[in-house]
Amino acid sequence: MDTLSSLADGFLIALTWQNLLLALLGCFLGTVMGALPGLGPSNGVAILIPLAFTLGLGATPSLILLTSVYYGAMYGGRISSILLNIPGDEPAMMTCLDGYPMAQNGRAGEALSLSGIASFVGAFLATWGLVLLAPQLVKIALLFGPAEYFALFALAFATLGGVSSSNQAKSAFAAMLGLGLAMIGVDTQTGVPRLTFGEVHLYDGIDFLVAIVGLFALSEVFIFLEHRHGSAEADTRKVVIGRLTPAPGVLKACTPTMLRTSALGFVAGVLPGAGASLGSFISYSMEKRLVDRENTFGTGDPRGVTAPEAGNNAAAGGALVPMLSLGVPGSGTTAVLLAVLLSLNITPGPLLFANNPDVVWGLIAALFIANIMLLAMNIPMVGLFTRVLMVPPRILMPIVAMVSFVGIYGISGSSFDLLVMIGFGVAGWVLRKLDVPLVPIILGTLLGNTMENNLRRAVTISNGDWWTLVDSPLSITLWVIAFVGFILPLFVGRVIRARMHARRDEEGAISD
Repeated sequence: MDTLSSLADGFLIALTWQNLLLALLGCFLGTVMGALPGLGPSNGVAILIPLAFTLGLGATPSLILLTSVYYGAMYGGRISSILLNIPGDEPAMMTCLDGYPMAQNGRAGEALSLSGIASFVGAFLATWGLVLLAPQLVKIALLFGPAEYFALFALAFATLGGVSSSNQAKSAFAAMLGLGLAMIGVDTQTGVPRLTFGEVHLYDGIDFLVAIVGLFALSEVFIFLEHRHGSAEADTRKVVIGRLTPAPGVLKACTPTMLRTSALGFVAGVLPGAGASLGSFISYSMEKRLVDRENTFGTGDPRGVTAPEAGNNAAAGGALVPMLSLGVPGSGTTAVLLAVLLSLNITPGPLLFANNPDVVWGLIAALFIANIMLLAMNIPMVGLFTRVLMVPPRILMPIVAMVSFVGIYGISGSSFDLLVMIGFGVAGWVLRKLDVPLVPIILGTLLGNTMENNLRRAVTISNGDWWTLVDSPLSITLWVIAFVGFILPLFVGRVIRARMHARRDEEGAISD
């Protein structure tokens, strides 16, 4: 009852005109960002962070805006997958398998509506999972001491690459790079400057938001500049939407699929490092094994559209559980949201629900509202969102650059931060060309100082005994999970990724 009472208080916070308008704006912008191939939720949220801070929003309104963008981008990723066979991001890859054949068969509108309904079901059930599970995880987190927290952060670094990482060695390199960036600044314990090279502006360390906007948003602009001759124009293929409302029989057949894959996707989202990509893949694979008796998956089966969409949106909601209750992001986008919380002087973790109940419950209530807005917005406005695919990058990318520069300068008022952001943008461009993941860098920058402080605290309490890091059952369990989480993708991740791409190529060829 306490949980439901807190949720009711959250609705009182979320149901203000300002917060409702911000949720609506976030849903719209997020859907647009998700529909544009290549951007995805992480880039979408990173691009719009400066907007939230430039508007001078408080903690709760900022999070409502950015999490609405997150959910909207997960919805929007299906549009280019279904209409153009181009996934907006990796989780949307599995939607191509049956969504594009449905579009070729003149059922594009039906596929878009079904995916919107499946996204709503997955995100709605995941938000209820967040309501019920996060407070329970908080009770467990109160048992954590410095050694356990250090092990938990190590687990986050070990597993964040997950099965979607193309190379665990590159993920480890990115994590070490992030930890190195976290060391920049004055050591809080000794007062000695570290890695500042005499630059006074670096004494306070690297600003999270400058690093995130540079790595994600600005690097996207540099990639466009590199390929401007080949991809400066938008895709101009004619798209026929057709009927928007799915037949009642189709909806009835897809309902069990949506419920099963929502549960599966939520579990995948809660696990650090698994994320929406794994949620989407295992949801599609499980449904294919369970219900595809006539081998219709891959040829335009509506269940093949609803399965990955419910799975990846449920995983997006599940990834918020460890971020809010433990302070450990479950996905790349939640790592970006974690940076926003920290920049607002709000520390996610066990005390968040006690110290900032208005923020956390207002946010959760806003997620319910955003889901309803997205469902109401996505079906009637499908025609408008498909036109987004026609916006040339030569128009879009200057807008992204302008928002990044104006927003960061508006936050810090420092021209030095603009130079640092450009440096991160160039670094992000180079790292993406080398296929080095950017999320572990952000995670290292965010959690590096906290990880170091917990390590120092644990060793100091034990009078210099390093075995204190593994002297409790909880810390041993976390270290074992971290080890397995890092090693397992070396054997399983490559197979899963190969199957994801092979299944898309094979079934895409059949549909052609």
